[in-house]
Amino acid sequence: MGRSVPEEKTMAKYLLLKHYRGAPAAVNDVPMDRWTPAEVTAHIQYMQDFATRLEGTGEFVDGQALAPDGMWVRSDGEGRPPVTDGPFAETKDLIAGWMIIDVDSQDRAVELAGELSAAPGAGGKPIHEWLEVRPFLAAPPTITE
Repeated sequence: MGRSVPEEKTMAKYLLLKHYRGAPAAVNDVPMDRWTPAEVTAHIQYMQDFATRLEGTGEFVDGQALAPDGMWVRSDGEGRPPVTDGPFAETKDLIAGWMIIDVDSQDRAVELAGELSAAPGAGGKPIHEWLEVRPFLAAPPTITE
């Protein structure tokens, strides 16, 4: 009889997306450009403390805030790719930032997204913003003998 091999615990990566717009309105729906400098600092500190705690548990992979401006680029054959300004104000959705986590379950990803949603905003009160939680596409399983 063969020995049984202990099952490895697999982690799954999730992308937590923060939106400038495009998501349902937050409870504390005051745009960041109307916050005081102290409110912005408190929000950023909350995000940094959250990431530091997840680094300690091995669940943090990476995260960044994004500026609202940017550009669109595409391949156009040979030569320099065309560039246009954007994203445009009328766009449905604009990403404010992201965090990648590596957790043992979707439930844990949802739990962490809920906690991140409570970052302070205007008046020092939690934003309770909606975060988009997207799993990374996993490679299909392979069969080995």
